[in-house]
Amino acid sequence: MPELPEVETVARGLREHALGKCFESVEVRHPAVIVGPPDAFAQSLGGRRIEAVERKGKVLFVELARDGEPPRYLVVRLGMTGQLTIQRREAALEPHTHVRIALVGGEKELRFRDVRRFGNLRCLAREELDKFLAKLGPDAERATVDEFLAAMRGRRGALKSWLMNQQALAGLGNIYADEALFDARLHPLAEAGRVSHAKALALYRAVRKILARAVERQGTSFRDYLDIEGRPGRFRIRLKVYQRTGEPCRRCGSAIRRVVITGRSSHFCPRCQPRPRRTAKMRGPRGIAGVRRAPSR
Repeated sequence: MPELPEVETVARGLREHALGKCFESVEVRHPAVIVGPPDAFAQSLGGRRIEAVERKGKVLFVELARDGEPPRYLVVRLGMTGQLTIQRREAALEPHTHVRIALVGGEKELRFRDVRRFGNLRCLAREELDKFLAKLGPDAERATVDEFLAAMRGRRGALKSWLMNQQALAGLGNIYADEALFDARLHPLAEAGRVSHAKALALYRAVRKILARAVERQGTSFRDYLDIEGRPGRFRIRLKVYQRTGEPCRRCGSAIRRVVITGRSSHFCPRCQPRPRRTAKMRGPRGIAGVRRAPSR
């Protein structure tokens, strides 16, 4: 958390509430969330105008203009618990608020809050941004079917791990990978490169469908994620398998199961997502060959 739908929701909120506005001042309250020197970061942003708000995978980047200068880009990674919200300047500061960016001509400011400080902010030139984004695979929401199939071809690892590999396909994490696999009726341990063409197409359609529905409901909130106005996402009640271990499948009634794949939980229905005869060879968190089943809750 947050994944593509949550970051897309924040991007849309920024476009609605801050597009065209200028940064008046930047206060870095905790330098650990800034990539690079905090003073240089603040100086690079001051006086710049928000020209565009874009996203690739889980990465949010904001184009900033200043007369007579080339654009700079504010890059935001929310990590696991990061929040980017717009609030009134006089509103009380919540704990773990690490950056405040005041907006010109109003009473509002952007605030970056992150309890665990896994998220970060940085300011880049265009060529630096392009190199940064080039490390990511195609965006999961916008990838063409050919891009999706090409990224999947020849992969020997578990399908769940492939879906979460940001260099292969950018944007998916635990939640939507589990949900897409359920929708496509694919076991998380199926070997990505051995999935049939028909099943690969089903997975492509499932990824697009699940992401679109999650964006419509402003993402999924369990504890930390909030949109730009501080509201939780509403997709949680639509989850079919994620964090539903032991509960009945909403399609067939079988109990949802959970396995740990390379240290991450995967939730699936054993009837709707039958285990293939040949599964990916994995290593558990202690280096033991195979996959360790997680203890039941």
